[in-house]
Amino acid sequence: MFWALWVFDAVLAAIPVYFFLAGLEDGSVSSFNITLWLALLLIIAGVLVGSALCRSHGNAVAAWLILAVLAVPGALGTLYFLGLIVLNPRWN
Repeated sequence: MFWALWVFDAVLAAIPVYFFLAGLEDGSVSSFNITLWLALLLIIAGVLVGSALCRSHGNAVAAWLILAVLAVPGALGTLYFLGLIVLNPRWN
């Protein structure tokens, strides 16, 4: 269960990393907002590394709770967009 949550969180973490790198390339990440980006990326890295450290020290419950910080909103967002794709709602 731990590794399934960790992989799901790693896939979710790849999304902001992609947008950060794309923003560096096109110039939308600048000195004005770099601190926000770095804080976001550090929090995401902290969740992944912190959960792995908790699990390696034998505290699986804390590792699952740390992973849930990203997994729960990510799963809800995924279900929302999957519902939009499957149900094909009318917006008018």
